[in-house]
Amino acid sequence: MGYNKKLSKAYKTAKVIPFNETSRFVIMSDCHRGDGSWGDDFSNNQNLFFAALNYYNENNFTYIELGDGDELWENRSIKTIIEVHSDVFWLMSLFYRERRLYMIYGNHDIIKRESKYSQTNCSSFFCDSTNSHIPLFPAIDFPESIILENSRYNHRIFLTHGHQADHLNSTFWRISRFLVRYLWKPLQLLGVRDPTSASKNYKRKNKIEKRIIGWSEENNVMIICGHTHRPVFPQVGEVLYFNDGSCVHPRCITAIEICNYHIALVKWSIMTTPDRFLYVGREILEGPIRISDYLGE
Repeated sequence: MGYNKKLSKAYKTAKVIPFNETSRFVIMSDCHRGDGSWGDDFSNNQNLFFAALNYYNENNFTYIELGDGDELWENRSIKTIIEVHSDVFWLMSLFYRERRLYMIYGNHDIIKRESKYSQTNCSSFFCDSTNSHIPLFPAIDFPESIILENSRYNHRIFLTHGHQADHLNSTFWRISRFLVRYLWKPLQLLGVRDPTSASKNYKRKNKIEKRIIGWSEENNVMIICGHTHRPVFPQVGEVLYFNDGSCVHPRCITAIEICNYHIALVKWSIMTTPDRFLYVGREILEGPIRISDYLGE
């Protein structure tokens, strides 16, 4: 199946979530939470992520994870990942209890699409403070895509990881997983870049983005993706392809916020006060722009 058909299929079968002028969403992707070893790309930014997610929880946002949340190509067991990053999963469980958490699968955590896997591995986790198992994401499902829909204005925003436009990481994902797990992971520890990764190969990144942009333009659909790790925020009148970036940028994480019917690209990083105290701060990179300016009234 070609990438156009894959994206169209993901759009037609997407989980639909209603939203309106008062809705608040934060969209992040490509956390690549790992096992805490030197190869865990998430470890460097885990405090930034926790601080950002705590802010969104306090401000009643719904958290949407746009794929590749967990690094399940390099690592076989998600239970180890949950144990290592238990503070983050505990915080996400608070969102889930209040029905403010949605998690899409990407290529690096594509195994989550199997309901048996998620029910077996994501229902609960062991909490050290209580010395017992507590609920995590019982009965959760991991769809391939989500559509945010406003029926009043007939506005739709299509959310998916974006690996559908990358044959190496969709059609041939099992081969790519084998190479990452048994070849590139050991070499990564020696500083060798993984050529199968769209985030580290600029030619492939550009090709993938052109494919998604072409699909968006042809189908007149506003689309938000991850996968390439490169933030994209178009201006009004340009093709409606957005990208939230990733949570494994050096020294920062990026996200897309949809708040009160406005959309913005934001960055979380370590900042410094005039007195040279360090703190985790939020910076708006692009926007906010009203969604109606993109899609019309």
